Amino acid sequence: MADNSIPKGGAFLLQPGSLDACFTPEDLSEEHRMMLQTTKDFVAKEVDPNIEKIEAKDAEFVKALLANAGELGLLGTDVPEEFGGMGLDKMSTCIVTDAMGNAASFAVAFGAHTGIGTLPIVYFGNQEQKAKYLPDLASGQKFAAYALTEAGAGSDAVGGCRTKAVLSEDGKHYILNGEKMFITNGGWAETFIVFAKIDGVDFSAFIVERAFPGVSTGAEEKKMGIKGSSTTTVILEDAKVPVENLLYERGKGHIIALNVLNIGRYKLGAAAIGGSKGAIKAATTFATGRIQFGKPISEFGAIQEKLARMATHVYMGESAIYRTVGLIDAALHGEDSSAADYGDKSAAAIRQYAIECSINKVIGSEVLDFVVDETVQIHGGYGYCAEYPAERYYRDARINRIFEGTNEVNRLLIPGEIMKRAMTGKLPLMAAGQKLLGEIMDYSPLSVELPDEPLALQTHLVEMCKKAVIFTAGIAVQKLMQKLANEQEVLLKLADMILQTFTMESGLLRAKKFIAAQGVDKAQLYVDMVEAYIDEMLPQIDAWAKTALAYVEEGDTLRTQLVGLRKLLRYQPINRIAINKRIAAKVLAKGGYPLDI
Repeated sequence: MADNSIPKGGAFLLQPGSLDACFTPEDLSEEHRMMLQTTKDFVAKEVDPNIEKIEAKDAEFVKALLANAGELGLLGTDVPEEFGGMGLDKMSTCIVTDAMGNAASFAVAFGAHTGIGTLPIVYFGNQEQKAKYLPDLASGQKFAAYALTEAGAGSDAVGGCRTKAVLSEDGKHYILNGEKMFITNGGWAETFIVFAKIDGVDFSAFIVERAFPGVSTGAEEKKMGIKGSSTTTVILEDAKVPVENLLYERGKGHIIALNVLNIGRYKLGAAAIGGSKGAIKAATTFATGRIQFGKPISEFGAIQEKLARMATHVYMGESAIYRTVGLIDAALHGEDSSAADYGDKSAAAIRQYAIECSINKVIGSEVLDFVVDETVQIHGGYGYCAEYPAERYYRDARINRIFEGTNEVNRLLIPGEIMKRAMTGKLPLMAAGQKLLGEIMDYSPLSVELPDEPLALQTHLVEMCKKAVIFTAGIAVQKLMQKLANEQEVLLKLADMILQTFTMESGLLRAKKFIAAQGVDKAQLYVDMVEAYIDEMLPQIDAWAKTALAYVEEGDTLRTQLVGLRKLLRYQPINRIAINKRIAAKVLAKGGYPLDI
C-alpha cells in the first residue's frame, strides 16, 4: 500500500521539508547507477560519434539506434516485464532520461517514444492492447508517436480538438478525419496515440497504426533546432481504426492526455538537466583550452562566475527533479506493477504531484536555456559556428520551453492547481494565510535565533519565502477573489515565487542530507551552491512579491503590506563572489558539472 505519510503535492508550501522524504542523486542504488552508466555509455559510443548522421535525419540509422537502445533495456523501464519491459521504478526512468538528455536530437526521438508515445498504453491500455503493442515498443522494433496538437488549438488542445471519429455502419471501426501537427516521430512512427472527438463531442484516444487505411504523414518540418528528429503532420482521411483500438474509455481522452503530460513534464526536466551537464562540459573544455592575454580564459573571474552559476543552477534543478520523482516512487511503494489497476494507481500518484511536475518542466528547461546561452558566450564567436557543439546546444534547447505545455501555461497551472486544492480542502492554504496575516505585524526578524549549524540561515530563509508566497497569495485572493483566475500577470509572479521556493528547498534538503551522511567537511560544495543560489534568488522573490502587491493594492494599504513583506524577506547579502570562486574551482577540476555521478 502507498505510504500516507508521504507529503502530498503542493504541501511543501505549508510544512518544513523532510530529509527522509527527499530523494537525491546521492541516494541512487547500485542498480540505478548501473542503468545510468549503461545509458551514458550508449550516448558516448553510439550517439556522439554519429551526430552528423542524426542531424541529417537518417531515418534508418535513427531506427537502428532505437533498436540498440531497446536491446539494452533503455526503452522498457516503465513497461511491465510481462509485456517485454523491465518494470522498474520511476527513478530508473528519470536517470535514463537524464543521461539521454545529452544525446542531441536523438534525445527528442527517444523521449517522445518512451514517454508520450508508449505510456498511454502502459497506463491506460487493456491487457490485449498491451500484449499487442508494448513488446515491440519496449524492444525498439517499432517507433511510437503522440498526436494531440492541431492547427489553431494551441495550448487548448482538448477544447480546440477538431479531429472527429464516427462509428462505421457495421460497428467494427471508428472512422477518423482530421489533421494533427508538430508530431514528434511523425515520419518514422508505426504506432500513434491519436486524440479525436467521437461524434464531435466525446474527447477520446485511439491507438492508430500507420498501416491503417487513410493514415498518412506530411512533409518534414524545417526547424530551428532538434534537426535530427522527425516532426510532421499526421493526416487522417477516413482512417479506419478498429473499435478495439479505442484507448481507455469513450470521452476519457482528457484523463490520458493530462496524465501523460504530467509524466512528460518531469521527464523533460530531467532531459534538460542532462543536456545542461553536457553543455557545462563543453564550456569548461573550451575555457581551459582557449588562451587569451597569455593564459586560459578559465582563469578569468568573469568566466569563472559563469561556470559557477551554471553549475549551481544545474544542481538546484537536478535536486528539484529527483525530489519529485522520489515522491512519486514513494507514493507507489508496495504496489504491484503487474496488477491490472497499476496504471490507474501510477497515473493517480503522478497526478498528485502535478504542481511539482510543472515546476520540474519550467525549472529544467530554463536552467538549460541559461546554461547553453552562457556556453555560447564563453565560446565567443566560435560559439556561433556549427564546428563547435555550443551552437547545437543553443538551438536544440529552445524548444523545451514550448514542449509539454509552454512554460507560461505551466506557470499558470502551478498557482491554479494550488488554489483549486485549497478551495476543495485538500491543501489548508486559506487557514495558513489567515493565521499569517494575523501574526505578521507582531513578527520581528531581529528576534529570530538560529541554531549553530550549517545552512541554518538558508533553512530560515526558505521558510520565510514560503510565508511570503502565502502572504502575497492571500492578499491577492482577498482583493481579487474570483477575478484572480484571469489576472495572469499576478499568477505568473506567484508561480515564480512558488517554483523557486520549491527549487531552493530541494537543493537545501539535498545538502543537509549529504551533511548528515558524510559530514560537513565533505559537503562544502553543496553548502556553497545552496548559499549562492538563495542569495541570488531572494531579491528576485522579493521583487515578484512587490510587483504583485503593487497591482492589487495602493497607498497606505500597500505601504503597510510592504512593511510585512520586508519583515519576512529581510536579509543581509553574503559574499557570493568568493563562494562562486570556490564553486568554479570545483567545476574546472572536474572538467564539467562537479557533482555528475
